[in-house]
Amino acid sequence: MLKKKLWSILPAAVLMWQSATNMAIAATTDCTETALGCVPYTIGGFSTWLLQILFGIAGGIAFLLMIYGFILIATSSGDEKKVQGAKETITSAITGLLVSIFALFLFRLIAVNILKIPGIN
Repeated sequence: MLKKKLWSILPAAVLMWQSATNMAIAATTDCTETALGCVPYTIGGFSTWLLQILFGIAGGIAFLLMIYGFILIATSSGDEKKVQGAKETITSAITGLLVSIFALFLFRLIAVNILKIPGIN
């Protein structure tokens, strides 16, 4: 019974902790509290925040596509066309993930190391 009550209280406790953490971050940094969290309004802070969101989404999509490809392989029943399509899906997901990582590397190389744009680090 205690275990059941604990599992019903846990999501609310996590949400309260996250909102308290976000409020503490908002109080100590230059950001505006929105539905998306603490959105910084300085150039460096916003670019860092935006890149984290975008690459998190890209990684999540690549992960889901890989899982989808693995499920397609598992349910292909030995059909060569289905296996080939699943392999292409997995290869495309990995290629997309590598392209996004390379884009981040190029952005940091150009913006931070070559142009030395202030506020982006």
